Amino acid sequence: MTFGTFTPPALLGLGRRNGGRIGLLGGSFNPAHEGHLHISRLALQYLQLDAIWWLVSPQNPMKSSMDMASFDARFASAKAMARHPRIAPSDLESQLGTRYTIDTLTALQNHLPTTRFVWLMGADNLIQFPCWANWQEIAARVPIAVWGRPTYSVRAMVGKVAQRYARNRIPLEAAGQLALTNPPSWSFFPIRLHPASATALRQAGHTATLIGGPKP
Repeated sequence: MTFGTFTPPALLGLGRRNGGRIGLLGGSFNPAHEGHLHISRLALQYLQLDAIWWLVSPQNPMKSSMDMASFDARFASAKAMARHPRIAPSDLESQLGTRYTIDTLTALQNHLPTTRFVWLMGADNLIQFPCWANWQEIAARVPIAVWGRPTYSVRAMVGKVAQRYARNRIPLEAAGQLALTNPPSWSFFPIRLHPASATALRQAGHTATLIGGPKP
C-alpha cells in the first residue's frame, strides 16, 4: 500500500521532528474532552514521553457516521482541549489517507524510523482490540499502554488480549521505559481516570454545538 506524505507535529523541546518517545492517542474525538487530556498528562508522566499526538480519525471504521460531527469540528475541539505544550492534535491520518491503525503505524514508522512510539488506549479498547484490523500486527509493531476505566478494567485484564500477551506485560515499576522495549510489550495502569466521555457529552447535547445546531 502506498501512503501519502504528512507533516508531523514538532517534537517540542527536542529541536527535531524525527526521534524521541511519542505517545499516540487515536480516536474520533467526537468531541475531545477532559478525559483525553487527563490520560495524556498521565502518559507523559508515567511513560516518560517527549510528546503525545492526538490522531483525530477522519472516520473511525468501528463507529457509525450517523452522530459523527464533521472532521473539521472534531479537530477544532481537539485543538481547543489540548491545553498542554507537549500534546499536539494532528490530522496526519487525513494527510496520509489511512483508515486503519495498522496502516497509520506502518506509515509513521516508515517516515520516522528513529522515533519510539507507544500506543495509548483505555481498557474498553483492549476488550475490543481483537476486532481491530490486523490487531496482532499492531501489537508486534508498538508497545501499548492500557489505562483503567471503570466497569471495563476487570474484563480487560481477563480478556483475550491480556491472556495472550500475559508474558509480555511490563510491570508498573518499569513502565517508564515502555517506549524502549521491543514489542509485543504492554503495561496496564490501574489509575482512576477522568469520568468524562465523548458519549456522555453527546448525550448532554454537546453534539449540537459541534455540528452547528440541534438536530430536528
